[in-house]
Amino acid sequence: MKQKVSKKFEELYGEGAQLFTSPGRINLIGEHTDYNGGFVFPGAVDKGIVAAIRLNGTDRVNAYALDLGEQTSFGLNEEDKPSEGWACYIFGVCREMQKRGGKIGGFDTVFSGDVPLGAGMSSSAALESTYAYALNELFHCNIDKFELAKVGQSTEHNYCGVNCGIMDQFASVFGKAGCLMRLDCRSLEYVYFPFDPEAHGYKLLLVDSRVKHELVDSPYNKRRQSCERVVATMQKKHPHVQFLRDADLTMLEEVAPELSQEDYKRARFVIGEVRRVLDVCDALERNDYETVGKKMYETHWGLSKDYEVSCVELDFLAEVAKACGVTGSRIMGGGFGGCTINLVKKELYDDFVATVKSKFAAEYGHEPKIYDVVISDGSRRLE
Repeated sequence: MKQKVSKKFEELYGEGAQLFTSPGRINLIGEHTDYNGGFVFPGAVDKGIVAAIRLNGTDRVNAYALDLGEQTSFGLNEEDKPSEGWACYIFGVCREMQKRGGKIGGFDTVFSGDVPLGAGMSSSAALESTYAYALNELFHCNIDKFELAKVGQSTEHNYCGVNCGIMDQFASVFGKAGCLMRLDCRSLEYVYFPFDPEAHGYKLLLVDSRVKHELVDSPYNKRRQSCERVVATMQKKHPHVQFLRDADLTMLEEVAPELSQEDYKRARFVIGEVRRVLDVCDALERNDYETVGKKMYETHWGLSKDYEVSCVELDFLAEVAKACGVTGSRIMGGGFGGCTINLVKKELYDDFVATVKSKFAAEYGHEPKIYDVVISDGSRRLE
Protein backbone atom coordinates (compact mmCIF):
# COMPACT_ATOMS: atom_id res chain seq x y z
CA MET A 1 0.00 0.00 0.00
CA LYS A 2 2.90 2.38 0.78
CA GLN A 3 4.35 1.97 -2.72
CA LYS A 4 0.95 2.27 -4.38
CA VAL A 5 0.08 5.49 -2.51
CA SER A 6 3.54 7.01 -3.06
CA LYS A 7 3.49 6.23 -6.78
CA LYS A 8 0.06 7.82 -7.28
CA PHE A 9 1.07 10.89 -5.28
CA GLU A 10 4.15 11.42 -7.51
CA GLU A 11 1.97 11.06 -10.63
CA LEU A 12 -0.49 13.70 -9.41
CA TYR A 13 1.55 16.12 -7.31
CA GLY A 14 5.25 15.33 -7.65
CA GLU A 15 7.77 14.34 -5.01
CA GLY A 16 8.25 15.19 -1.33
CA ALA A 17 5.26 13.49 0.33
CA GLN A 18 5.47 12.05 3.82
CA LEU A 19 3.59 8.86 4.72
CA PHE A 20 1.31 8.35 7.72
CA THR A 21 -0.89 5.47 8.79
CA SER A 22 -3.58 4.57 11.34
CA PRO A 23 -5.20 1.17 11.90
CA GLY A 24 -8.70 -0.20 12.11
CA ARG A 25 -9.70 -1.97 15.30
CA ILE A 26 -11.37 -4.98 16.88
CA ASN A 27 -13.15 -5.05 20.23
CA LEU A 28 -12.60 -8.32 22.08
CA ILE A 29 -15.43 -7.77 24.55
CA GLY A 30 -17.59 -4.92 25.87
CA GLU A 31 -20.56 -4.16 23.59
CA HIS A 32 -23.17 -1.48 24.33
CA THR A 33 -21.23 -0.60 27.49
CA ASP A 34 -19.86 2.73 26.24
CA TYR A 35 -23.05 4.78 26.65
CA ASN A 36 -23.64 3.03 29.99
CA GLY A 37 -20.41 4.42 31.48
CA GLY A 38 -18.70 1.03 31.35
CA PHE A 39 -15.56 -0.45 29.83
CA VAL A 40 -14.56 -1.50 26.31
CA PHE A 41 -11.57 -3.66 25.39
CA PRO A 42 -10.34 -2.85 21.87
CA GLY A 43 -7.08 -3.34 20.02
CA ALA A 44 -5.65 -1.90 16.81
CA VAL A 45 -5.22 -4.29 13.85
CA ASP A 46 -2.68 -4.66 11.07
CA LYS A 47 -5.06 -3.23 8.46
CA GLY A 48 -5.68 0.47 8.10
CA ILE A 49 -5.26 3.64 6.07
CA VAL A 50 -2.03 4.92 4.51
CA ALA A 51 -1.85 8.55 3.35
CA ALA A 52 0.85 10.45 1.47
CA ILE A 53 0.76 14.16 2.41
CA ARG A 54 2.76 17.22 1.40
CA LEU A 55 2.07 20.80 2.45
CA ASN A 56 1.40 23.01 -0.58
CA GLY A 57 1.61 26.54 0.87
CA THR A 58 -1.94 27.45 -0.19
CA ASP A 59 -5.28 27.49 1.63
CA ARG A 60 -6.66 24.53 -0.33
CA VAL A 61 -6.59 20.76 0.10
CA ASN A 62 -6.20 18.59 -3.00
CA ALA A 63 -7.17 15.01 -2.18
CA TYR A 64 -7.29 11.75 -4.13
CA ALA A 65 -9.04 8.60 -2.86
CA LEU A 66 -7.02 5.87 -4.57
CA ASP A 67 -9.45 3.01 -3.93
CA LEU A 68 -12.35 4.98 -5.40
CA GLY A 69 -10.38 6.69 -8.18
CA GLU A 70 -11.91 10.03 -7.12
CA GLN A 71 -10.25 13.43 -6.74
CA THR A 72 -11.48 16.66 -5.16
CA SER A 73 -10.26 20.06 -3.95
CA PHE A 74 -11.68 22.15 -1.13
CA GLY A 75 -10.96 25.19 1.03
CA LEU A 76 -10.64 25.24 4.81
CA ASN A 77 -13.59 27.42 5.84
CA GLU A 78 -16.90 26.05 7.12
CA GLU A 79 -18.70 26.87 3.88
CA ASP A 80 -16.13 24.86 1.86
CA LYS A 81 -17.42 21.44 2.94
CA PRO A 82 -16.96 19.08 -0.03
CA SER A 83 -19.81 17.13 -1.60
CA GLU A 84 -17.95 13.80 -1.61
CA GLY A 85 -18.67 11.74 1.50
CA TRP A 86 -15.11 10.44 1.84
CA ALA A 87 -13.67 13.96 1.59
CA CYS A 88 -15.90 15.14 4.47
CA TYR A 89 -13.76 13.06 6.83
CA ILE A 90 -10.57 14.90 5.81
CA PHE A 91 -12.34 18.28 5.77
CA GLY A 92 -13.89 17.59 9.18
CA VAL A 93 -10.51 16.75 10.68
CA CYS A 94 -9.05 20.01 9.32
CA ARG A 95 -11.94 22.00 10.80
CA GLU A 96 -11.78 20.25 14.17
CA MET A 97 -8.02 20.84 14.35
CA GLN A 98 -8.62 24.53 13.63
CA LYS A 99 -11.23 24.71 16.41
CA ARG A 100 -8.55 23.46 18.80
CA GLY A 101 -6.13 26.21 17.79
CA GLY A 102 -4.26 24.38 15.03
CA LYS A 103 -3.02 26.62 12.20
CA ILE A 104 -3.98 24.27 9.37
CA GLY A 105 -3.05 25.23 5.81
CA GLY A 106 -3.41 23.57 2.43
CA PHE A 107 -1.88 20.23 1.43
CA ASP A 108 -1.90 17.62 -1.31
CA THR A 109 -2.76 14.04 -0.37
CA VAL A 110 -3.43 10.54 -1.67
CA PHE A 111 -4.78 7.77 0.56
CA SER A 112 -5.69 4.10 0.36
CA GLY A 113 -6.91 1.52 2.83
CA ASP A 114 -7.15 -2.23 3.40
CA VAL A 115 -9.64 -2.24 6.31
CA PRO A 116 -12.44 -4.59 5.17
CA LEU A 117 -15.56 -2.48 4.63
CA GLY A 118 -18.66 -3.62 6.50
CA ALA A 119 -16.76 -5.90 8.88
CA GLY A 120 -17.02 -3.53 11.83
CA MET A 121 -13.31 -2.67 11.93
CA SER A 122 -13.78 1.10 11.74
CA SER A 123 -12.24 2.24 8.47
CA SER A 124 -13.67 5.74 9.04
CA ALA A 125 -11.88 6.09 12.40
CA ALA A 126 -8.65 4.94 10.74
CA LEU A 127 -9.06 7.64 8.09
CA GLU A 128 -9.77 10.38 10.65
CA SER A 129 -6.90 9.30 12.90
CA THR A 130 -4.42 9.21 10.02
CA TYR A 131 -5.11 12.84 9.09
CA ALA A 132 -5.42 14.09 12.68
CA TYR A 133 -2.05 12.56 13.58
CA ALA A 134 -0.38 13.76 10.35
CA LEU A 135 -1.68 17.34 10.46
CA ASN A 136 -0.77 17.61 14.15
CA GLU A 137 2.81 16.74 13.25
CA LEU A 138 3.14 18.61 9.96
CA PHE A 139 1.60 21.88 11.25
CA HIS A 140 3.19 21.59 14.74
CA CYS A 141 -0.17 21.89 16.52
CA ASN A 142 1.00 20.21 19.77
CA ILE A 143 -2.41 18.62 20.36
CA ASP A 144 -2.21 15.59 22.68
CA LYS A 145 -3.20 12.10 21.52
CA PHE A 146 -6.46 11.97 23.45
CA GLU A 147 -7.56 15.21 21.85
CA LEU A 148 -6.61 13.75 18.44
CA ALA A 149 -9.01 10.87 19.11
CA LYS A 150 -11.68 13.43 20.02
CA VAL A 151 -10.95 15.27 16.74
CA GLY A 152 -11.97 12.09 14.91
CA GLN A 153 -15.08 11.64 17.06
CA SER A 154 -16.11 15.29 16.57
CA THR A 155 -15.58 14.89 12.81
CA GLU A 156 -18.14 12.05 12.82
CA HIS A 157 -20.59 14.10 14.91
CA ASN A 158 -20.28 17.43 13.11
CA TYR A 159 -19.42 16.60 9.49
CA CYS A 160 -20.49 12.98 8.82
CA GLY A 161 -23.75 12.69 10.78
CA VAL A 162 -22.73 9.78 13.02
CA ASN A 163 -23.18 10.18 16.78
CA CYS A 164 -20.42 7.69 17.69
CA GLY A 165 -18.58 7.06 20.93
CA ILE A 166 -14.82 7.48 21.39
CA MET A 167 -13.71 3.82 21.25
CA ASP A 168 -12.91 3.53 17.53
CA GLN A 169 -10.74 6.63 17.32
CA PHE A 170 -9.13 5.89 20.69
CA ALA A 171 -8.09 2.40 19.55
CA SER A 172 -6.76 3.74 16.25
CA VAL A 173 -4.62 6.46 17.86
CA PHE A 174 -3.45 4.57 20.98
CA GLY A 175 -3.01 1.05 19.54
CA LYS A 176 0.01 -0.94 20.68
CA ALA A 177 1.30 -4.15 19.08
CA GLY A 178 0.69 -7.17 21.31
CA CYS A 179 -1.71 -5.33 23.62
CA LEU A 180 -5.41 -4.70 24.06
CA MET A 181 -6.60 -1.58 25.87
CA ARG A 182 -9.23 -1.40 28.57
CA LEU A 183 -10.86 2.01 28.23
CA ASP A 184 -13.09 3.36 30.98
CA CYS A 185 -15.75 5.17 28.95
CA ARG A 186 -16.66 7.42 31.88
CA SER A 187 -13.26 8.63 33.09
CA LEU A 188 -11.38 7.93 29.80
CA GLU A 189 -8.63 6.23 31.82
CA TYR A 190 -7.02 3.33 30.00
CA VAL A 191 -4.72 0.40 30.74
CA TYR A 192 -2.77 -1.81 28.31
CA PHE A 193 -3.07 -5.60 28.72
CA PRO A 194 -0.63 -7.96 26.94
CA PHE A 195 -2.51 -10.06 24.40
CA ASP A 196 -0.58 -12.72 22.49
CA PRO A 197 -2.91 -15.60 21.59
CA GLU A 198 -0.38 -17.08 19.13
CA ALA A 199 2.14 -17.63 21.93
CA HIS A 200 -0.47 -19.62 23.83
CA GLY A 201 -1.66 -21.78 20.96
CA TYR A 202 -4.59 -19.68 19.68
CA LYS A 203 -5.53 -17.58 16.67
CA LEU A 204 -7.97 -14.68 16.56
CA LEU A 205 -10.11 -14.31 13.47
CA LEU A 206 -13.17 -12.51 12.20
CA VAL A 207 -15.91 -14.32 10.31
CA ASP A 208 -17.77 -11.73 8.24
CA SER A 209 -21.32 -12.86 7.47
CA ARG A 210 -21.56 -10.29 4.64
CA VAL A 211 -25.09 -9.70 5.91
CA LYS A 212 -26.51 -6.37 7.12
CA HIS A 213 -30.19 -6.18 8.04
CA GLU A 214 -32.15 -3.05 7.20
CA LEU A 215 -33.85 -1.85 10.37
CA VAL A 216 -37.27 -0.24 10.44
CA ASP A 217 -36.83 1.51 13.79
CA SER A 218 -33.95 3.02 15.82
CA PRO A 219 -32.77 0.01 17.83
CA TYR A 220 -29.75 1.71 19.41
CA ASN A 221 -31.77 4.67 20.63
CA LYS A 222 -34.44 2.37 22.01
CA ARG A 223 -31.90 0.31 23.93
CA ARG A 224 -30.22 3.39 25.27
CA GLN A 225 -33.60 4.67 26.47
CA SER A 226 -34.25 1.33 28.19
CA CYS A 227 -30.97 1.65 30.10
CA GLU A 228 -31.74 5.26 31.08
CA ARG A 229 -35.19 4.28 32.39
CA VAL A 230 -33.66 1.59 34.59
CA VAL A 231 -31.08 4.05 35.96
CA ALA A 232 -33.83 6.58 36.75
CA THR A 233 -35.79 3.89 38.62
CA MET A 234 -32.71 2.77 40.59
CA GLN A 235 -31.83 6.33 41.57
CA LYS A 236 -34.91 6.51 43.81
CA LYS A 237 -33.19 4.06 46.18
CA HIS A 238 -29.57 4.45 45.07
CA PRO A 239 -28.88 8.11 44.19
CA HIS A 240 -25.22 7.36 43.36
CA VAL A 241 -26.20 5.31 40.29
CA GLN A 242 -25.44 7.56 37.33
CA PHE A 243 -25.00 4.79 34.75
CA LEU A 244 -25.76 1.06 34.70
CA ARG A 245 -22.02 0.66 35.24
CA ASP A 246 -22.68 1.77 38.85
CA ALA A 247 -25.31 -0.92 39.43
CA ASP A 248 -25.21 -4.62 40.26
CA LEU A 249 -27.66 -7.47 39.75
CA THR A 250 -28.93 -7.19 43.34
CA MET A 251 -30.01 -3.59 42.71
CA LEU A 252 -31.64 -4.69 39.46
CA GLU A 253 -33.67 -7.38 41.22
CA GLU A 254 -34.77 -4.80 43.79
CA VAL A 255 -36.41 -2.65 41.15
CA ALA A 256 -37.49 -5.47 38.81
CA PRO A 257 -41.21 -5.20 39.77
CA GLU A 258 -41.20 -1.58 38.57
CA LEU A 259 -39.60 -2.39 35.18
CA SER A 260 -40.96 -3.74 31.93
CA GLN A 261 -39.61 -7.16 30.99
CA GLU A 262 -37.78 -5.57 28.07
CA ASP A 263 -36.04 -2.91 30.18
CA TYR A 264 -35.12 -5.55 32.77
CA LYS A 265 -33.45 -7.75 30.14
CA ARG A 266 -31.54 -4.86 28.57
CA ALA A 267 -30.15 -3.83 31.96
CA ARG A 268 -29.30 -7.41 32.90
CA PHE A 269 -27.13 -7.72 29.81
CA VAL A 270 -25.29 -4.43 30.36
CA ILE A 271 -24.56 -5.06 34.05
CA GLY A 272 -23.23 -8.52 33.15
CA GLU A 273 -21.19 -7.17 30.24
CA VAL A 274 -19.44 -4.53 32.38
CA ARG A 275 -18.40 -7.36 34.72
CA ARG A 276 -17.31 -9.61 31.84
CA VAL A 277 -14.81 -7.03 30.55
CA LEU A 278 -13.14 -6.97 33.97
CA ASP A 279 -13.22 -10.78 34.19
CA VAL A 280 -11.54 -11.07 30.78
CA CYS A 281 -8.81 -8.63 31.86
CA ASP A 282 -8.20 -10.73 35.00
CA ALA A 283 -8.11 -13.91 32.90
CA LEU A 284 -5.55 -12.47 30.47
CA GLU A 285 -3.26 -11.56 33.36
CA ARG A 286 -3.25 -15.32 34.13
CA ASN A 287 -2.92 -16.26 30.41
CA ASP A 288 -6.26 -18.04 30.88
CA TYR A 289 -7.60 -17.96 27.34
CA GLU A 290 -10.26 -20.60 28.10
CA THR A 291 -12.02 -18.17 30.44
CA VAL A 292 -11.69 -15.42 27.84
CA GLY A 293 -13.48 -17.68 25.35
CA LYS A 294 -16.21 -18.63 27.80
CA LYS A 295 -16.95 -14.95 28.46
CA MET A 296 -17.10 -14.27 24.71
CA TYR A 297 -19.87 -16.87 24.32
CA GLU A 298 -21.71 -15.38 27.30
CA THR A 299 -21.57 -11.98 25.60
CA HIS A 300 -22.87 -13.40 22.33
CA TRP A 301 -25.92 -15.06 23.82
CA GLY A 302 -26.58 -12.07 26.08
CA LEU A 303 -26.58 -9.83 23.01
CA SER A 304 -28.83 -12.33 21.24
CA LYS A 305 -31.40 -13.14 23.95
CA ASP A 306 -31.39 -10.18 26.38
CA TYR A 307 -30.27 -7.25 24.23
CA GLU A 308 -31.82 -8.69 21.07
CA VAL A 309 -29.34 -7.21 18.61
CA SER A 310 -28.24 -10.44 16.93
CA CYS A 311 -29.75 -12.10 13.87
CA VAL A 312 -30.16 -15.69 12.68
CA GLU A 313 -26.95 -15.56 10.62
CA LEU A 314 -24.75 -14.44 13.54
CA ASP A 315 -26.34 -16.97 15.91
CA PHE A 316 -25.68 -19.64 13.29
CA LEU A 317 -21.98 -18.64 13.15
CA ALA A 318 -21.69 -18.84 16.95
CA GLU A 319 -23.36 -22.28 16.96
CA VAL A 320 -21.02 -23.60 14.25
CA ALA A 321 -18.04 -22.24 16.21
CA LYS A 322 -19.18 -24.05 19.36
CA ALA A 323 -19.73 -27.31 17.45
CA CYS A 324 -16.21 -27.03 16.00
CA GLY A 325 -14.68 -26.66 19.47
CA VAL A 326 -13.84 -22.96 19.03
CA THR A 327 -12.80 -21.52 22.42
CA GLY A 328 -14.77 -18.27 22.10
CA SER A 329 -17.10 -16.63 19.58
CA ARG A 330 -19.37 -13.61 19.66
CA ILE A 331 -20.94 -10.81 17.67
CA MET A 332 -18.52 -7.94 17.26
CA GLY A 333 -20.16 -4.54 17.00
CA GLY A 334 -23.69 -3.23 17.35
CA GLY A 335 -25.37 -6.26 15.82
CA PHE A 336 -28.05 -6.99 13.19
CA GLY A 337 -25.42 -8.43 10.85
CA GLY A 338 -21.70 -7.96 10.42
CA CYS A 339 -19.18 -10.37 11.85
CA THR A 340 -18.23 -12.60 14.74
CA ILE A 341 -14.86 -12.50 16.47
CA ASN A 342 -13.45 -15.93 17.26
CA LEU A 343 -10.69 -17.31 19.51
CA VAL A 344 -9.60 -20.63 18.01
CA LYS A 345 -6.98 -23.18 18.99
CA LYS A 346 -4.38 -23.39 16.22
CA GLU A 347 -4.96 -27.11 15.63
CA LEU A 348 -8.69 -26.46 15.00
CA TYR A 349 -8.20 -23.41 12.78
CA ASP A 350 -8.21 -25.06 9.32
CA ASP A 351 -11.14 -27.32 10.13
CA PHE A 352 -13.17 -24.44 11.55
CA VAL A 353 -12.56 -22.18 8.54
CA ALA A 354 -13.52 -24.94 6.08
CA THR A 355 -16.58 -25.97 8.11
CA VAL A 356 -17.94 -22.49 8.73
CA LYS A 357 -17.55 -21.57 5.05
CA SER A 358 -19.34 -24.68 3.78
CA LYS A 359 -22.12 -24.73 6.39
CA PHE A 360 -22.87 -21.02 6.09
CA ALA A 361 -22.93 -21.24 2.28
CA ALA A 362 -25.29 -24.22 2.42
CA GLU A 363 -27.63 -22.34 4.76
CA TYR A 364 -27.48 -18.79 3.35
CA GLY A 365 -26.23 -19.08 -0.23
CA HIS A 366 -22.83 -17.39 0.11
CA GLU A 367 -19.58 -17.98 1.96
CA PRO A 368 -18.54 -15.70 4.81
CA LYS A 369 -15.22 -13.87 4.55
CA ILE A 370 -12.41 -14.78 6.94
CA TYR A 371 -9.93 -12.23 8.32
CA ASP A 372 -7.03 -13.15 10.58
CA VAL A 373 -6.52 -10.56 13.31
CA VAL A 374 -3.03 -9.31 14.21
CA ILE A 375 -2.87 -6.72 17.01
CA SER A 376 -0.81 -3.78 15.81
CA ASP A 377 0.46 -0.26 16.59
CA GLY A 378 -1.65 2.89 16.38
CA SER A 379 -1.25 6.15 14.43
CA ARG A 380 2.29 6.82 13.28
CA ARG A 381 4.56 8.21 10.59
CA LEU A 382 5.92 5.64 8.12
CA GLU A 383 9.55 5.72 7.05
